[in-house]
Amino acid sequence: MDLQYITDNQGHKNGVLLSISDWNKIQKDLEELQRLRNKKLFLTELQESIDEMKQYKNGKKQARNAEDFLNEL
Repeated sequence: MDLQYITDNQGHKNGVLLSISDWNKIQKDLEELQRLRNKKLFLTELQESIDEMKQYKNGKKQARNAEDFLNEL
């Protein structure tokens, strides 16, 4: 990546200038990162649901009725 830094009068960096192609690559990478985070969250919640269902099946947790479940949503 070919970066150019923008500095103030004291020489402190306060900005970056980069090419559109580099910016587009960063945006694409950020979108992929967000997609992976969403996938990880989905898989984590799915695993929690599976664990909860196992607890119901094994009698370690009492199931809620449908009305209470819908009210929670």
